[in-house]
Amino acid sequence: MRFRNIISMMIAAAALISSCRSAKEVVYLQDSYDNDIQSITNYQDIRIKPGDMLSIYVSHKTPELAALFNMGQSGAVQESTQKNASYTVDFNGDIDFPVVGRIKVAGLTRADLSSMLKKRLADDGLLKDAVVTVTYQNFNVSVLGEVNHPGKFTVQSDRVSLLDAIALAGDLTIYGRRDSVMVIREADGHRQILYNNLLSKDVLNSPSFYLQQNDMVYVKPNRIKAQQSGINQNNNVGVWMSATSLLLTVLTLLFK
Repeated sequence: MRFRNIISMMIAAAALISSCRSAKEVVYLQDSYDNDIQSITNYQDIRIKPGDMLSIYVSHKTPELAALFNMGQSGAVQESTQKNASYTVDFNGDIDFPVVGRIKVAGLTRADLSSMLKKRLADDGLLKDAVVTVTYQNFNVSVLGEVNHPGKFTVQSDRVSLLDAIALAGDLTIYGRRDSVMVIREADGHRQILYNNLLSKDVLNSPSFYLQQNDMVYVKPNRIKAQQSGINQNNNVGVWMSATSLLLTVLTLLFK
């Protein structure tokens, strides 16, 4: 009877230790505190890259004057919605804009391109006092690994954080490693891999906390999931469970 009580106490203690450890492995931003105010220093406006699809819409108090500049690359005049006036940035970082011709857009922000086109239209005597709206049509981020809904997501804003992307994917599963979330980024012919620790508030200042177009987020499995995968691969789950159950039964019978 005494042995059974000891076994029960050991099991309870193990469960308590395991639950405390699990909490430390899954709670985000553990070292933050109430009214923890931080300066945002790591956000940078998204820069246009080759391969981006842009929607550029020119509006004016006289719509007939602006219509000529609202043609996509198909050459058709777009009068109804700005999202249809689509331009794909080529490998040289250029687009071919109606009447104006080829212009370099890579490296610019949306605001930069809007201001440049507005000035160009006015300086060339084509259209004064125009309003130029630039938006992304293919701002995508991919989230893979230990999340509830992995996939490729199109975001409406070009200011999307790592936590936003994780939320789109339905949060991490209980098996996802929160201390080593990977962001894979391609820019200027290079591929960069950046790691983020969601358990610490330091992630808020990470250079990859704010995502860029076509970033890929990968969440690794934790050691429990990795161990389970190894056991499942060898088809030993039932063996281990049966052996453990048998051992406990024998010990109980011997010492009751």
